[in-house]
Amino acid sequence: MNERARPPRMEDVAAVAGVSHQTVSRVLNGSPGVRPETKERVEAAIATLGYRRNLAAKMLASARSQSVGVITWGTAQFGPAQVLLGLEAAARNSSYRLELVNVDSVSPDVFHLAVRQLQERAIEALVVIVPHEAVLAEAQSLTLDIPVLVVEGDLARTPLTAGVDNVQGARLATRHLLELGHDTVHHLAGPAGWAEARARIEGWQAELAAWGRPVPELGWAGDWSAQSGYDIGQALAAERDVSAVFVANDQMALGAMRALHEAGRVVPDELSIVGFDDLPEARFFIPSLTTVRQDFTELGRRVMTVLARVLDHGERPSAELVPTELAVRESSAAPRD
Repeated sequence: MNERARPPRMEDVAAVAGVSHQTVSRVLNGSPGVRPETKERVEAAIATLGYRRNLAAKMLASARSQSVGVITWGTAQFGPAQVLLGLEAAARNSSYRLELVNVDSVSPDVFHLAVRQLQERAIEALVVIVPHEAVLAEAQSLTLDIPVLVVEGDLARTPLTAGVDNVQGARLATRHLLELGHDTVHHLAGPAGWAEARARIEGWQAELAAWGRPVPELGWAGDWSAQSGYDIGQALAAERDVSAVFVANDQMALGAMRALHEAGRVVPDELSIVGFDDLPEARFFIPSLTTVRQDFTELGRRVMTVLARVLDHGERPSAELVPTELAVRESSAAPRD
């Protein structure tokens, strides 16, 4: 009887946005062919009305979906892609299946739309693999009636998190170069705002401080790509007093090594390089790349273990950070006399 008390429907969204029912459906399903301005109007109407499709209502009340929603970013990037592969491998050995949404930006609006899309699929838990501080802040402040696990999160902000020990990995890389005899180590950082980039800076600084060595100014930061590493490597080639560089990921290390080669700087005779990630191709670089290896398979297993303990047993556990290890190859050596 009370029309105002009913939940908003798809036709309400269409009316507010001034579009057809089919257009709203295409936006909700992420289908192509919707103009950006139209998509913005539909998303604004959804937010204003608080509309949510409830696929769970179609299920028996006693049934469980056995599905875990996953929001990830940039599957072309090695780190997020490998975390997802590790999670998929672990899910195959569990009773849960994954529902995936890949976002193409770190906008809070895009993130919340992805959350709504997954809620409509009757997920029992949500995993967020978008290690950017803007999205992490949104993920850690969600108030959902399902568990939310943040990969590379902050235990102080959310009770459920799992991740790789990036600080420990950065310390391993820095320590290796110091043990070879370098007076200090410079750092080619990842982009600002990314949790992994920040943690690797912290580990680099902490290890230099533990050795009582000067911490160079953080003068270089790339965007994780080989191109950005190449561009920075061109500037680095002119820095004759730099003998050792820890690079925040292998792709940037590859670009930097190419630029150094073109400038006539010999790695590792004149300048040692250590990366982070251990790309499958790292051992085929010339010279082969010394780098920090991450165990993404173990990370995926720990994520699913935590979720199973929460969903099946009502516990609220967290997972210890997955340790890293150093793969020593040809790109690092003692400094020349």
